[in-house]
Amino acid sequence: MIDESNFDHSEALINELKLKGIASENIKVVAYRGKINEKETYLRPTFGKKHINWKGEITEDFLNKFVNSEFDLLLSYYNVENVILMMITNKSKAKFKVGFSAVDQKLNRWMISTELENYKLFVSELFRYLKNIK
Repeated sequence: MIDESNFDHSEALINELKLKGIASENIKVVAYRGKINEKETYLRPTFGKKHINWKGEITEDFLNKFVNSEFDLLLSYYNVENVILMMITNKSKAKFKVGFSAVDQKLNRWMISTELENYKLFVSELFRYLKNIK
């Protein structure tokens, strides 16, 4: 899950994961945007606050499917505490969750301390850690 509100390098982030050996078919991405332009076509499934109702329920099918998938690893690629993103991370059925240390540390099992724009360092630290736990 990537917050594309303030991050323009989603494709580069995904490519960095592929360079580390993650097969394309094993990467599932949903993107969050603070403002969704109905006239724009997005490269990946994109959601916003309008896809969550006042009860905190997800109203978009692709997002429900994403949250209910039992991924081995969820990357919560956002470094600002956003209630909607934090709710999606919390509801995710992923076995292992990784995010930024700037976000509530109860949400993720492992936190990486870096800047949002420094996706190469984020991926490098992620794989360094994953190799150590094998």
